[in-house]
Amino acid sequence: MARHERWVMLTTLAVLQVLTIVTGIYAVTSDFSLGALTRQSPPAGRTASPKEPSPVPVVTSGPVLAQLSAKSGDGPLPTKGTLTQQLTDALGDDALGDHVGAVVLDASTGERIFAANADAGIVPASTTKVITTAAALASLGPDTKLATRVVQGTAPGAVILVGGGDPLLAGPSAKQTSYPKQASLATLAARTAAALKAKGVKKVTLSYDDSLFTGTPICPGWKPGYIPDGEVAPVHALAMDEGRRTPGQRQPRVPDPAAYAATAFARLLAKQGLSVSRTVKETRAPAGAAELARVESAPVYALVEHTLTFSDNDLAEALARHIAIKEGQPASFDGASKAVLAVLARLGVTKGVLVTDGSGLSIRNRISAEAMARVIAIASSPAHPELRAVASGMPIAGFSGTLGNGRRFVGADSRPQVGLVRAKTGTLNNVNTLAGLATAKDGRLLTFAFLADAVPVTAEPVLDRLAAIVARS
Repeated sequence: MARHERWVMLTTLAVLQVLTIVTGIYAVTSDFSLGALTRQSPPAGRTASPKEPSPVPVVTSGPVLAQLSAKSGDGPLPTKGTLTQQLTDALGDDALGDHVGAVVLDASTGERIFAANADAGIVPASTTKVITTAAALASLGPDTKLATRVVQGTAPGAVILVGGGDPLLAGPSAKQTSYPKQASLATLAARTAAALKAKGVKKVTLSYDDSLFTGTPICPGWKPGYIPDGEVAPVHALAMDEGRRTPGQRQPRVPDPAAYAATAFARLLAKQGLSVSRTVKETRAPAGAAELARVESAPVYALVEHTLTFSDNDLAEALARHIAIKEGQPASFDGASKAVLAVLARLGVTKGVLVTDGSGLSIRNRISAEAMARVIAIASSPAHPELRAVASGMPIAGFSGTLGNGRRFVGADSRPQVGLVRAKTGTLNNVNTLAGLATAKDGRLLTFAFLADAVPVTAEPVLDRLAAIVARS
């Protein structure tokens, strides 16, 4: 009898195991929910996650971007009285100094939910990159790529390396480990050598053309220590590894990025079996010169995401100059400033922005909190899908970029909102800024800008608290 009972028990367990496996397979292939299985409706107020995949492989935060591909007006506005009181109290913190601008907008309607000194021009530091990248996407388009080329010179065997304004161009010792994938100088050399050998050319004279960008390579508003400290390189159309002598290391930056890249290219051609002239000189490529080879950068949307996530000064300056070229202005600091303002005007932002560079290193920049928050609202609007990379490129609180360094959103008043805020940081001497977006607790997408340029020491914890207040409103 015991044997019979044991047999029944084993048979029952086997049947249950088979049913479990079959049910699991059905769940995977049919994508049913527990509510559907039990014939229960999902909890009220909860909607399905968007099925559209992220267009790029970046870290994203569902709660922050939940409304970007849906209706950004869903959910009630936060209670203005409560939000105003909480933000006003936080803005009274002495750490912010006495020159602060603050704005919170409803992303869907553009309505001001909160404003304090909203229209004052404030030094924005690296939040300037929000303005630059939005203008780049609107002017250049998200799918545009930057090309570095080699063209035929006028004399037989003469070739010219032509800079295309791609500072991420990878040099011979760069390691391709980061996003986005970089164009490679070594690949360009291999393609050039193959094209020349196909023509029977084995001996060349190499020159380089750095003329795509014009004007001074150093912005008048930059502090003298920025280049020696490795904050940025002199802005050139031809550069590799962002003008770094050692890829991946902040400093030193080379004094002449164009000549440095051209010399490296000559060595790469020699490795391909070509005999290359010992002297590499600067020149201008003839109009309509035949192209021998090219490499292209990642699309602009990926460059924008990189710029914002890592606060890349060199790439921001390059994008600003490309905007100038597209808008018919000189590819200089002045031309880029005029071009950016023209693009913003087309987007509907006609005041509150004065920029003299693209990166925000210039202490001469002035941007109002109203203009900053409004540009972010426009970029997150369904009416402007071409600007989406502004939102997806912003660091996620506690997770990525300049908000994922272990120093931000660590206080008791901001830690609960880790992952719920997406924002661009800005830091210069006596300047702390934070601008971005968050989805309020009832599902309303909000954009914000908190800018302070008379900070006595550091105001980062207070800025985190302000953004956290918006996220939990």
